Amino acid sequence: MIASLEGVVAEKNLGDAVIDVGGVGYRVSFSLLTLSRLPDEGQRAKVRVRTVVREDAFELFGFLSRAEEDMFLLLTSVSHVGPRLALTVLSGLEVGQLADALSRGEVGRLTRIHGVGKKTAERLVLELKDKVKVVGLEARGEKKPAPAPAEQGPRADLVSALLNLGYKPPQAEKAADAAAERAGEDASFELLFREAMKVLRTGS
Repeated sequence: MIASLEGVVAEKNLGDAVIDVGGVGYRVSFSLLTLSRLPDEGQRAKVRVRTVVREDAFELFGFLSRAEEDMFLLLTSVSHVGPRLALTVLSGLEVGQLADALSRGEVGRLTRIHGVGKKTAERLVLELKDKVKVVGLEARGEKKPAPAPAEQGPRADLVSALLNLGYKPPQAEKAADAAAERAGEDASFELLFREAMKVLRTGS
C-alpha cells in the first residue's frame, strides 16, 4: 500500500489534488483545511497517504501531519463512518479542536460541521471519547489553540485557500468578506469555504 508521496503539485481542485511523482500523477483526496495548506501548483509537496481499496475504487487520502492521519483512522474505525465522511469531519475542525470536542463529548460542536448529523456526532463521541486520549494527539502539540488574531483565523485560511485555487487577491478578499457576512465571523472554515465558492460561482 502507498504510505506517502513526494512530488510536484500538478493540480489542485475543490476536494483533491494531483501529485506528480516521476511523471505519474496520483489523485489524492484531502480535507478542505489540509488542501488550503498544500503548496501551490508547480511546487513540491510531501504528503502522508492512506490507501482505501474497494471492489469499484482505489482511492488515496492524504494528510500533512501524523496527528491528522491518526485522527482519520480513528474516525473511520467508527461504525458507518467512511473515509469521505472522515474528511468532512476533518474539514470542519482542526485536529486538536476535534480531539478536544470528542473527549469532552461536545455533540453540538460536532453537528455544526456541515454533513454531520446528531446521530453521527453521538456515535463519534460514544466510540472515540476515550480513544482520542490514548492516541496522544495533544501530546504531539495538537492541543486546542488559544484564540488567534483575526488575520490568523478561518477567514485568513479561506483567503489563502482561494488564492491557492487560482483566484486573484481582490476576488478572494471579496468572497471571504461575503462568506463571513453570510455565515458569521465564528463560522467554521468549511462553512466559510462553501459560502465563498457560492459567491464566486454566482457572482453574488
